[in-house]
Order: sequence, then C-alpha cells, then structure tokens
Amino acid sequence: MEKLPNMMMFKQHFSSCQGVYCIAVILFLGILPPGILACPYELPTSIVSINGQDISVELAFTNDTRSCGLSNRFSLEKDNGMLFLFSNTRKRTFWMKNTHIPLSIAFIDASGTIVTIHQMEAEQTRTTYHSSQSARYALEVNQGWFTLHGIKTGDKVEMVLPTVLNIQ
Repeated sequence: MEKLPNMMMFKQHFSSCQGVYCIAVILFLGILPPGILACPYELPTSIVSINGQDISVELAFTNDTRSCGLSNRFSLEKDNGMLFLFSNTRKRTFWMKNTHIPLSIAFIDASGTIVTIHQMEAEQTRTTYHSSQSARYALEVNQGWFTLHGIKTGDKVEMVLPTVLNIQ
C-alpha cells in the first residue's frame, strides 16, 4: 500500500527522467522489487574437477563477492557454478536470499575433501544450510548436479586457483 504514492509520483516524473537520474529516482522511491539488480561483480574464473567431472566456476573470494554470490540470477549454465573461497577454515552457513534458482552446495575442507552436500531451494530466507565440519570452500552448482554425477561426501575436489587472489 505504501508504494502506491511513490508509483504515482514516479509516473508523473517519468517523462522527464533520463539516464542515471532515472535510475537514481527508481531506487530512491523503492519501485523495483528487492533483488532485481544482479550482483555487479565480474569475477575471475577457474576449472575445478570432481571424479573427472569439470566445472567452470566463478571465484568469490572477498566478503562482498561471497555475500552477493549467485543471488539475483535467473539461470546458471550447465556445468557451471561458483566457488566460495575463505581465508580460514571453520563451520560455514549459507542461505538462499534473493537466489532465484535451486542450487546444490558442497562444503569442502582445506584438503579438498567434500564434507557436506545440501540441496537448496530457491528464495529461502528462513532455511540455512550448514557444513557438518569445518570448511575452507563452498561450491554451488545447479541443484542435482552432484547427484547426477555420482559425487558424494568424501570425494576430492581438484582445483587450481590463481596465485594472485587476495582471499579476504
């Protein structure tokens, strides 16, 4: 109900709204639904392999890129995903806020061993997904990808990461 006056005000000014100013007005008035803007980061990529199955992954290695993750996307290419890299090893928790596609997540320890796999439903803000043990990495892929390829807890993930990453 509160949005109606804002929408009417936006329509009144829309004809004179141009470029960056227009975007600023839309954001200020709160007209766009939450999560409509995709994460603005262009991330480095790498290939990881599990049991001979290659996955092209984006590397999320800062607080901002990990927080953004795969949220606000509406699709994920086959055999693609996101590898979350952390500077320390501890129990991890993820959720699916503003994530529009169902995903599977594997929590991976410092030696590259998968310690936990979860199936995550899209748009879940109440459900959280925890690693059963300390993890250094988390790998998100399309839901069911691990099952489809027979990948399970205890399997090893082979990864070659760029040495120039400053994992924060």
